[in-house]
Amino acid sequence: MSRTHRLFQLMTALRRLPSPVTAATLAQETGVSERTLYRDIDTLRELGAVIDGEAGYGYRLIEDAHLPPLGFDDEEIEALVLGLREVVQIGDPALAEAAETALSKLRARLPDRQAHRLRHAVLNAQRFERPPLPGIDSRALRQACWDEVEVVFDYVDAKGAATRRRAKPLGISFFQFSQCLLAWCCLRQAFRAFRLDRMRALERTDTSFRPERVPLLRAFLADAKKASFREPQG
Repeated sequence: MSRTHRLFQLMTALRRLPSPVTAATLAQETGVSERTLYRDIDTLRELGAVIDGEAGYGYRLIEDAHLPPLGFDDEEIEALVLGLREVVQIGDPALAEAAETALSKLRARLPDRQAHRLRHAVLNAQRFERPPLPGIDSRALRQACWDEVEVVFDYVDAKGAATRRRAKPLGISFFQFSQCLLAWCCLRQAFRAFRLDRMRALERTDTSFRPERVPLLRAFLADAKKASFREPQG
């Protein structure tokens, strides 16, 4: 294995593995001794990579705008194109536009041969029935999920009952026929999946639930697995 290929492999491992990742784990991933691994870390730092950590603690990659992007192989390009084209089909307007922009950026940054492969990818995504548009600003909802703050909104359930809900937003899932907010509902004191097309008048609050988010999300996924969770209908 060439040193250049090994450095790329090390960068990939730093991006992929949960951080901080130990030198022993990185050495095993790249097939070198720990002594060589330390030298490779120093080399990446000299090339512009910002890598936090040290021997005995573990390493964490911090992205650096001066670091050249990793290359993609042909199948990775096909996967990126397919995924972005699927987002164009099923995403809300803001996400669909972002996916189109991402494709344009990829075309501009890839080498000529791979840019040609991107433009003429053999994989495509087509939905003949798109999910209904969200009834709220889904970009604001996504930001509330990232910021881990509670939200308030009006909701109409499958039976037509209207309620005002306060919830801890854990994430958004894209199902076959709808997009749903996965959340802890403060009104029902239980996990709920709210269809975005049934939500109205979204308000962001200043109440943070940051310490609770990861345990809540794990509990939600565990409950969903036990109950064979299905997409909300109606």
